[in-house]
Amino acid sequence: MNFQAVVFFTFAAVLVLSALRVITARNPVHAALFLVLSFASAAGLWLLLHAEFLAITLILVYVGAVMVLFLFVIMMLDINVDRLREGFWNILPVALPVAVLLLGVMGATLMGPYFGLSLRPPPPEVAEGYSNTRAIGMVLYTEYLYPFELAAVILLVAIVAAIALTLRARKNTRSIDPAVQVAATREGRVRLVSMRSEPKGVSAPPPDAGQDEPPQQK
Repeated sequence: MNFQAVVFFTFAAVLVLSALRVITARNPVHAALFLVLSFASAAGLWLLLHAEFLAITLILVYVGAVMVLFLFVIMMLDINVDRLREGFWNILPVALPVAVLLLGVMGATLMGPYFGLSLRPPPPEVAEGYSNTRAIGMVLYTEYLYPFELAAVILLVAIVAAIALTLRARKNTRSIDPAVQVAATREGRVRLVSMRSEPKGVSAPPPDAGQDEPPQQK
């Protein structure tokens, strides 16, 4: 076993263990941190496969942006962990066969070449000066252009739907209408009131004075 195989199995073991801790950790913050470790291990596997662009994208997008957002949301919300785990054992009979099936498929994919059961031909040798970023761009924007645009439209619709679901009208809340603020004029905001001034030498009566008492003169 060479050094590359040792690094691969190390990253794979860390990835599997951290993924198990994501679904078994009782603290949501700990589960999110284990998910960050899973992404980092997956990025290491991508580096071993000479897919540097995908590894850097996984670190920057998921670990640097998405998981930071998840951590902020989890830490700011008051999450009832016991209520989240109420139906865990009810879905276990369905989840366990699915997990075993996925493990079998991944095992056949990884160990297939050693037993002559390879599902796909071995990858070609990488030529000198080969850029996987350029290859991904050429394939993504030529052969898979329409599926890529369709996925972008679906994500856009999902974003708009999420915003529309959160913008519900709530009672007893103070809100500002930007259209009303922009259309405001001086005449509608300021009103000039003409008040008659009192004669000189006449002071206003005190607040507790009777109405029938005449004003005092100096």
